[in-house]
Amino acid sequence: MEQLLSAIAIVSDPTQNRELQGQAIEYLNTVRNSPQQSWQMALNLFVDSRPDGSHVHDPQIRAFALQILDDLLNLSSDPLDANTVATLRDAFHTYIRAEYALGSAEAKAPFIRNKFSHTLSLLLISSYPDQWPNFFTNFYELLQMVTAESSQSASSFNPQVSTLFLRTLSEISAEIADSLLKGAREFSEDRHRRDGAVRDHIRDRESKTISEAVLTIISDNEAHLVAIRNRAESGNAGAMEELIALARAQLTTSFHLAWININFTVTPDTLPLLFRLLSDPAQTIRVETANAFLRMVNKGLKEPQDKLHLLRVLSLREVLTTLEEQTRGQDDQHLFRESLGKVANGLGLELCKLIEDVSLPFTANLGPELQANAQQLLNDLLPIIVRFLADEWDAVSTTVHVLISTVLGGFKRAKKASPHTYMTPEKAQFLSSLLEVSLQKMKWDPEVSEEDLEDDDYRQEFDQMRKDLRTFLEHILNINDDLVNGYAQTLVMNTLQAYQSGNNISWQDVELAVFVVYLYGELQKGVKEVARELKAPLPNSKKPKVNYAEFPLTPHGDMLMALIQSNVFAHPHSLVVGQFFETVGRYGDFFKTRKECISPVLSAFIGTKGIHNEQENLRGRLFYLFHRFIRDIRQEIPQEFITTILSNIGDLLILNVELPEDDSPQDDILEAAVNTATLFDSQIYLFETVGTLLALMHNSPGEQVSLLQALTTPLLTSLQETLQVQMIGPQDVLPVLRVHHLIRALGNISKGFPDAPVPTPPGHPTPAWVPTFEGVADGILVSLTRMSEYKIVRDAARFAFSRIIASSGPVIARFIPPLMAATLPNMKSEELADFINFLGLIVHRLQFEIFDVLNQLIAPLYHHIANLLAQPMDGTDAKREILLTKRAYLEVLVSIMSGKLFIVFMSDHNKGLVDPICQLVLSCAVDTSDPGSQRVAWTLLARFTTHFGKTPAQFEATAADRAAKGLEAETYYSIPGYESFIYERLIPLAFDLPNQPGFNIKDGQTSLVLGEVGTLIVSTRKARGQESLDFFSNVFLPSKGWPQEAIGGFIEQLVQLDTANFKKYWTAFVKRQMGK
Repeated sequence: MEQLLSAIAIVSDPTQNRELQGQAIEYLNTVRNSPQQSWQMALNLFVDSRPDGSHVHDPQIRAFALQILDDLLNLSSDPLDANTVATLRDAFHTYIRAEYALGSAEAKAPFIRNKFSHTLSLLLISSYPDQWPNFFTNFYELLQMVTAESSQSASSFNPQVSTLFLRTLSEISAEIADSLLKGAREFSEDRHRRDGAVRDHIRDRESKTISEAVLTIISDNEAHLVAIRNRAESGNAGAMEELIALARAQLTTSFHLAWININFTVTPDTLPLLFRLLSDPAQTIRVETANAFLRMVNKGLKEPQDKLHLLRVLSLREVLTTLEEQTRGQDDQHLFRESLGKVANGLGLELCKLIEDVSLPFTANLGPELQANAQQLLNDLLPIIVRFLADEWDAVSTTVHVLISTVLGGFKRAKKASPHTYMTPEKAQFLSSLLEVSLQKMKWDPEVSEEDLEDDDYRQEFDQMRKDLRTFLEHILNINDDLVNGYAQTLVMNTLQAYQSGNNISWQDVELAVFVVYLYGELQKGVKEVARELKAPLPNSKKPKVNYAEFPLTPHGDMLMALIQSNVFAHPHSLVVGQFFETVGRYGDFFKTRKECISPVLSAFIGTKGIHNEQENLRGRLFYLFHRFIRDIRQEIPQEFITTILSNIGDLLILNVELPEDDSPQDDILEAAVNTATLFDSQIYLFETVGTLLALMHNSPGEQVSLLQALTTPLLTSLQETLQVQMIGPQDVLPVLRVHHLIRALGNISKGFPDAPVPTPPGHPTPAWVPTFEGVADGILVSLTRMSEYKIVRDAARFAFSRIIASSGPVIARFIPPLMAATLPNMKSEELADFINFLGLIVHRLQFEIFDVLNQLIAPLYHHIANLLAQPMDGTDAKREILLTKRAYLEVLVSIMSGKLFIVFMSDHNKGLVDPICQLVLSCAVDTSDPGSQRVAWTLLARFTTHFGKTPAQFEATAADRAAKGLEAETYYSIPGYESFIYERLIPLAFDLPNQPGFNIKDGQTSLVLGEVGTLIVSTRKARGQESLDFFSNVFLPSKGWPQEAIGGFIEQLVQLDTANFKKYWTAFVKRQMGK
């Protein structure tokens, strides 16, 4: 024992030598790992006391002793012997009597209380009922040991023993009934069986006495609280708070025993007590009492009749109604109201389960009657639910969200089952109240401050609340669309008309009306039977013109018209203004039916309330909304309005370039600058919008080019001037950021123009704007060459060229080789994948028109990739970057091999690279660690085989077939020796792939790889014809030991099946072989 005490002292002393502490810890672990030998010593350490009743050992030592006892009781798979149980039982009984019944209940070491109650619960579970059948009887005897102090408070039980009793019950419940705790520990069949037996024994034999004891404990505390409150001379607030805390803890513990027989918990004695506690002056007690009711409501019962009977006996609707009315509007009661809301929600969900339970027995009409009774209880509860939803505290309001969603889901199912009879007066009243409350809850708080509105968290919570409530409206619309249509239209029209008439309307009401216009349109998109913008059916779509203005508007169209006519965009509050532009920017189709509304909205957008708004955050958002509005209605914009818009937004195109405040190295500063949200991120949309507007002036090419050059020339000039700025010191990188912004702006102007046709039709005139963008591309390339060491400039150049090429077409392709030459030397590995994807996009967009450029790029790109893949992959990030780059390169090659561009490999410049490229692809095809790239590699090998592996006879047969179908003739290409590559490398590898290390047939991606292997086999048959079939039949498959029957079956499938079906066959065949 002395060695153990010394070890604990060393571990507890932070000044001790680390090595010595390590030895002490090792010794203590040894002691804990052998509890069968050390438990008696541990028991003595815990219970040893002096004559005056004080404990001999420190709390830390006694806590360690309890850990040893816990290990003994937890780790023993077999029941403890009778002597061990008797020793522990007697020692603990003596300890409880001395320390709790007659002593201070570990007042100097309160953490021991919880620790001991856990150990005591483990002892019960290990010994009850066989070895300690009178455990609870012994406890009741200790409970009745009333001291002089407790007798003064008129307590029936000893309060300190009462607390230990409840703690122990809670620990027992956690050990044998808590699913989370049981799931967290390793499963043991023996323990599972033992816990179930203990639970059943306690429930069958002790439920009544436990419930009576718990009731007595709570009653004692209630009486004690009343006595203190009525004692006029008492001013002992500390004692009051302590007693309230104790009562709360006892309530919390008492009703967690969900496995106790409910008949002994819900009695004529308990319910009056709990209902009194629901009105207790202490809110904490009221909250825990409500939680106790919630646990009763959620109590699982086998028979539905018993559950309905329990809910009726509790009679919570009347209580909830009274308490909700008493606490409504009282800010200091929101915690209690939150608990009441949870009770109402739980009660409603249990009723819904009874109503929806299709397994109910219908013998003697029991099921329908029970469900009808449950439905009536639910109908009575729903008005209370709506009142909780209407609570100004969101924490209270959200407590009933789950129930409301469940109820509405039931309504929808009822409508589907009985479309003509599903609606009842109770449902109609509930839906009407729910709709009204939901929309009013979406309104901003009348007392919201400017500080709140500037708080991002506050705004996000409010937006989330609106999203949650929106789901209710979606359900109501599906159940009763007329109700939503009428209410929304009335709210919007009345509010907007009152505002337009000059009435004093709060900004919260106005904002809500505008938001409802927005929301109503969103809701309509989810309802198939509701028209979008027009009520009447449109004329035959084959007719050349339709005058949409001749048709009446839907309710949403009427709301939008009223919104625009109200001039609400001029409202002084920014939230109203912002919501107006969110709404008109969202529903561009409306303006195609009412073109007269375009000009006033455009005027609003370019005015001081719109994109010239003085609030930067709002202004940035409006830049995007303006861009979207212009994009959606661009074909409807009056030509004369375009120049007006352009002249009014010129001042917004001035770039304000600022670096973030940071002392990091220059690369980090630049990365932080481009990754930090600034006004430029929104301003970039304006440049695209300008491009969109200029593109509309195609009928006036001279003016169009003049205006375009008036925009691009200052930007290019600023680009040239910035390149001349001398940067002093590593932190002086503002010019680099400015170049980045200028390049991005120029690229986005091009994005607004339409895509060039590909391939270019014969005689297609070059658009007038193309030469201007050639000059822009040249200026960007010069900037890139000067600042290619900066990643943000390389990224910006790639961004801009992708957009300029899209609009200007093949004439810009000549810039790609110098672009690649300028970027590759400084490009980091993580950029290469992006550049290759950019190149793939160019190949896809320009197709054969990029042949000359691609002919120059194949070699340098291959060498760069080969060098990269030859480098060791150090670290997870590096490995990921290389894998992404490899896959991007393979996919570019697939794009090249998918059309006529494949002949780029036959040019004098590149034909020597075919063999090394095939070897690189082959290495990817066998890399089972990257099935994504592996799949693309096999696809690529199949394409190589199709284009470069054909025999002359197969090519002639293909040419004849194309001629018969009227298709364009093709030129025969072949690579000498490729047939040997097929038979000696590809086919053997295709059949040996399942034997490669790391090949996982259960991986879904591996199945895709097998499919592409099947594609290669089919491509071989099509390219080599009978020669390949003879090779399989007479050479390859016999060498693999295939029987003639299997060979014949394989050849038959290969000849008869198309590519798609052979892929399925091959995948299934390999899986069968690997499963044998």
